[in-house]
Amino acid sequence: MRRIAGVSLCALLVTVGAVSGAAGDRPRVRTASAAARDDDCPPDRQGGHKGGGLAGERGGLARETRPRDRADLGHDQAVALLTDLSRTLRDRFGTSDEGRLDATLRRAKRVTVPVRFHVVHSGRKGKLSKAAVRRQISTLNAAYSGKRGGADTRIRFRLASYDHTNKASWFRNPHKYESPMKKRLRKGGRGTLNIFTAEVGTDVLGFSTFPQRYRSNPRMDGVVVDYRSLPGGPLTSFDRGYTAVHETGHWLGLLHTFEGGCVPPGDGVSDTPYESDPAQGCPEYRDTCLQSGDDPVHNFMDYAHDACMTEFTAGQGRRIRAAWAAYRSR
Repeated sequence: MRRIAGVSLCALLVTVGAVSGAAGDRPRVRTASAAARDDDCPPDRQGGHKGGGLAGERGGLARETRPRDRADLGHDQAVALLTDLSRTLRDRFGTSDEGRLDATLRRAKRVTVPVRFHVVHSGRKGKLSKAAVRRQISTLNAAYSGKRGGADTRIRFRLASYDHTNKASWFRNPHKYESPMKKRLRKGGRGTLNIFTAEVGTDVLGFSTFPQRYRSNPRMDGVVVDYRSLPGGPLTSFDRGYTAVHETGHWLGLLHTFEGGCVPPGDGVSDTPYESDPAQGCPEYRDTCLQSGDDPVHNFMDYAHDACMTEFTAGQGRRIRAAWAAYRSR
């Protein structure tokens, strides 16, 4: 999920089990060290500075930080997800080496993901046209094919269906009504991407499930994004459709590039350098960890403004295809 502003208490975190694949909101503030606290919040990230950045709805109050994500994980949660992926790959294919898996199982071929797009609205508010939905699908395809400058992940998206649901309570509070909304509207199996649009909020723009979660709760699988974040929407700095690109990355198995800060295993992808904290605004360059490599500030799984997001890496493409083979191809 992507957050613009506000502080959420750590008590609001949704606890993730060993492989549940979901996490609660996290605050965009510097917290006290673990030793100085008596709560169960994960420790703060190491090192680095916090960039600036403004976001907000056009004509409204600007925010100081970019949207945050419900997929902000604690160290143990991230390790659990990565461990489950490795174990599942070994059990199914005899190896957890993602490069070897690409070669031996020919997983490098293109995967086309059917998309069921659910527009939840309140009267005219949030009632997106099919043309707007098609622009979002085109944005997904451009991002995942490398047309913005990064690697081709070999993932493509095809609009399989499009529907409207006029229900004010779901539209105004998709967090609270996530379960009934998804259970009523979701269609397809583990390899079908369900995208729901609603008024997610001005501090949080989207949230997603990880593929590891599907087997325990398939009806909750999917991506929810704010309708104003679609291409050409009214949210300043977050109006190119990259909220859906980012959240779909989680649905496909990617963690944040800044996962765990400078502490291994990070996001578990070898070609996304360690990053102490999320990129904010539109930085040209940062290097916030002692490990080699500059911060991946232009990566779709970071937190820069939409205009500054341009790429997935080759390693992220392999991770996506490995996660697809492990969890979504069956």
